[in-house]
Amino acid sequence: MAVVYVEARPKGRPEGTKIDDYVVEDHADHVLHTAATQQAAIAWAKTQGHSPHVARVRHLNDRKRPDHWRAV
Repeated sequence: MAVVYVEARPKGRPEGTKIDDYVVEDHADHVLHTAATQQAAIAWAKTQGHSPHVARVRHLNDRKRPDHWRAV
C-alpha cells in the first residue's frame, strides 16, 4: 500500500480562507485525484489501495516530518 497525502487547495492559503478542493498526492507532489471534499478524497484513495494521510494541523504539512501526518 502506497502512502498518499490528502491536502486542501490552494496550498499556503491564509487560515480561514475558502478551500477550493482537496487533492490526493504522492510523496513527489504528483496529483493523483481531485475531490470536492476531504472525505471523498480519502474514500477514493482507499478504493485505489492507498494509505491516505492528512495533516494533523493544516498549515504544518511537511512530508519529511512524519509527526505532521496521521493515517485515516
